[in-house]
Amino acid sequence: MNELTPDLEEAADRVRQEVWALHAELVRYGLVAWTAGNISGRVPGTDFFVIKPSGVAYGELTPANLILCDGDGQPVPGASEAGLAPSSDTAAHAYVYRHLPAVGGVVHTHSPYATAWAARGEPVPCVLTAMADEFGGEIPVGPFAVIGDDSIGRGIVATLDGHRSRAVLMRNHGPFTVGRDARDAVKAAVMLEDVARTVHLSRQLGEPVPIDPEHIDALFHRYQNVYGQGTPDVPSPIPATPSTSGAH
Repeated sequence: MNELTPDLEEAADRVRQEVWALHAELVRYGLVAWTAGNISGRVPGTDFFVIKPSGVAYGELTPANLILCDGDGQPVPGASEAGLAPSSDTAAHAYVYRHLPAVGGVVHTHSPYATAWAARGEPVPCVLTAMADEFGGEIPVGPFAVIGDDSIGRGIVATLDGHRSRAVLMRNHGPFTVGRDARDAVKAAVMLEDVARTVHLSRQLGEPVPIDPEHIDALFHRYQNVYGQGTPDVPSPIPATPSTSGAH
């Protein structure tokens, strides 16, 4: 457990500012409705993370009312506005941070098209070069899990094991994305909804044409390394196999 020092409080305040600003992106891209959905961001180099409070409208969010939690998902006393509770998904976020130490941000939305795939319990197949670039393969489906404990987090971690995807569709619930930081996880959430919509539309016209696994590998490598969209020499946020042919 990290001690809450003045330096740590200053670092947490920087994460609060970033996470607060990024919640507006969920609204701007139509990924959330009412108070549903949340973003969390790890305080770099620590077990602490900042997360959206439960039941607070997006327009009422401020950096100060975001909740600072410890590695077990418990609010840090005196570190946030009184009377607010962290998101009901906090235990899931905490589990992801504990088990995927390179992850610095987690996002949950109920974005319509991605959630529709989750309701069907069906992975989004990798039939677009944008999917190969960003996710390195299909968007996998995680198990049904109850809300309120770490069951969702367990499902996320287990499902992403062996995948290069930074997104998972939790069955009958909705998408979760992870990233190097909160901004990276939000980007994944935006891109996920975009490809989920496009692949859905393509299926209305006929059967989408799959991309060969070797081409997926080449596209992913180019986008993540050659063109600098990824971060070379920084470990992937999630364990990944070297080839999509081995992904489940």
